[in-house]
Amino acid sequence: MTRDVVHARRTTPFKEVVRLLDHHRISGLPVVDADDKVLGVLSGSDLVRNQAHQDGPAPPPSVTAGDVMSSPAITVHPEQTVPDAARLMERRGVERLPVVDEADRLIGIATRRDLLRVFLRADDDIRRQVTEEIVVTAMGLPSDAVRVAVRDGVVTLDGRVEARSQVPELVHAVWRLDGVVGVVNGLGFRIDDRESPTPSHRTGSP
Repeated sequence: MTRDVVHARRTTPFKEVVRLLDHHRISGLPVVDADDKVLGVLSGSDLVRNQAHQDGPAPPPSVTAGDVMSSPAITVHPEQTVPDAARLMERRGVERLPVVDEADRLIGIATRRDLLRVFLRADDDIRRQVTEEIVVTAMGLPSDAVRVAVRDGVVTLDGRVEARSQVPELVHAVWRLDGVVGVVNGLGFRIDDRESPTPSHRTGSP
């Protein structure tokens, strides 16, 4: 995310918003209140749409950011993953997501460009994170239990884990890492902990 966020207040005049967008070469910005809580998001399309609807002989009233912003804002928290943010952008059809803290105060902004940038991450960095943070720390396995290879963001997992239920858990955790574009699962397991117990049959005299 970008931490130095250009933003407007609800009362920021229309022309000042246009100047902010032009000066910083951005296509939109969040609108916040006096406590930096996000009220809405405003884009160049919102401004153009507002002007297109101004007609008639009477001059339009003074327009502010609060008049033309889209509200409520669609926001994310810093602990959310890039894939989650990307899915939210796609589902809601937005180009940017204000990043807020637990009190909904603005602390950054994530754009489509920010999300795409993570896929430039080095393969060695991804491999190291998979081994150290997921295989060893999260799953509690020896570092050599799973062989991790990464090429162009595609992670290949080979080896054998302890229980069958660990396989989808590990694969899902890898999928959620920044920079991962695919996962090839070649994992085996020692114990099938998903097998249903065989029902017992009673025998006896009628």
